[in-house]
Amino acid sequence: MEVIFLGTGTSQGVPMIACDCAVCMSTDPRNKRTRTSIHVVMDGLHIQVDAAPEFRLQCLRENIRWVDIFILTHGHSDHITGMDDLRRFCDLLGGVALPVYSTNEGMSRVLSIYPYTIMERPISKGYPAFKLIEMPVVLELPQGTVQSTLLPHGGVNTLGLVFTERSSGKKFTYYTDCKRIPREAVEFARGSDAVVLDGLRPTEHPSHMSISEALAAAAEIGATQAYLTHITHLTEHAEWDATFPVGVKFAYDGLRLVL
Repeated sequence: MEVIFLGTGTSQGVPMIACDCAVCMSTDPRNKRTRTSIHVVMDGLHIQVDAAPEFRLQCLRENIRWVDIFILTHGHSDHITGMDDLRRFCDLLGGVALPVYSTNEGMSRVLSIYPYTIMERPISKGYPAFKLIEMPVVLELPQGTVQSTLLPHGGVNTLGLVFTERSSGKKFTYYTDCKRIPREAVEFARGSDAVVLDGLRPTEHPSHMSISEALAAAAEIGATQAYLTHITHLTEHAEWDATFPVGVKFAYDGLRLVL
């Protein structure tokens, strides 16, 4: 299994508009954070999770050339507004609708923003087409499974995802954009080879986990390796990374995990 971090930043991105703080002005490329999304490859199956406003640029930067399935964790703008650029993958799939899995909230947001995409085939070559499907608790695929659980995130629930590759048995957990990890989600994540957790900033936030809350969640899960994502400009990569316990790191744009 391979996991590519296309983006690890917040809805404002880092650097932020009109900000001259040390992180926004940093020359360390790990402090340059586009909006959060990942690309997972399980036994050759390409699963894209979320599409940030920079999705097209992220795909070009990381040479993403194929998408079989798209999963939208929730309908907030920093996760959905790049979906129109999935049109290229509809072309590559031969002009068929791309399966889009999400919650009811996520599907309704796709329908409201992209009504022209909801059809079996694109209206013309070069246009996107999406087939909306409610994410099941377990998505069974020939290449493995994607288990889902709901995570509280302010007024909506985010899809927490656990990927298990059939051939290798490798397990990867992705819990972005959440205030806490419910007991069921903790149990789903146990035994993962890597866990990604929302770790927004040092101070508390009403709908995201703080860094200390993410560290506590990683310890409760018992993660062998944990990565924090959805990071603001309040945290300098190298400085904070050095303070974390063994097995915990900041993710960064372009990070690739081979499990």
